[in-house]
Amino acid sequence: MKATEVRAGLPFPHAVQAVQITRRRQPLAGGPDQTEVVYLVTSLPTHQASPAQLATVARGHWLVENQLHWVRDVTFGEDLSQARTGNAPHIVASLRNLAITIVRLTGVTNIAQATRHHARRPERPLETIKSLAC
Repeated sequence: MKATEVRAGLPFPHAVQAVQITRRRQPLAGGPDQTEVVYLVTSLPTHQASPAQLATVARGHWLVENQLHWVRDVTFGEDLSQARTGNAPHIVASLRNLAITIVRLTGVTNIAQATRHHARRPERPLETIKSLAC
């Protein structure tokens, strides 16, 4: 990771710091390592956000991506959703988030397994919600 203070002229009016992050990963299926370079721009000066703190923020973003968005995309098939007009996409995404939150509140870490468990018996989701209300 490289961080620098930003001088005037960057097309981000309030930018104070710019960070370059180089990510290297090894694909699960083998093959060559992959390298990706991403950039972060912030209005926070170095005394409020050190490079180490900015790295923590960037990792925190991927925590959300892996814990929520990946579950929504893969387990719930969000990318295949046919809801595309009006408020439907927002409502369906909110319902998915609600289902994930309810299952996580019960201490479950494998959302796919919990989804299958609840799908087998229609009364189970309501029982789970009732158990959280106590």
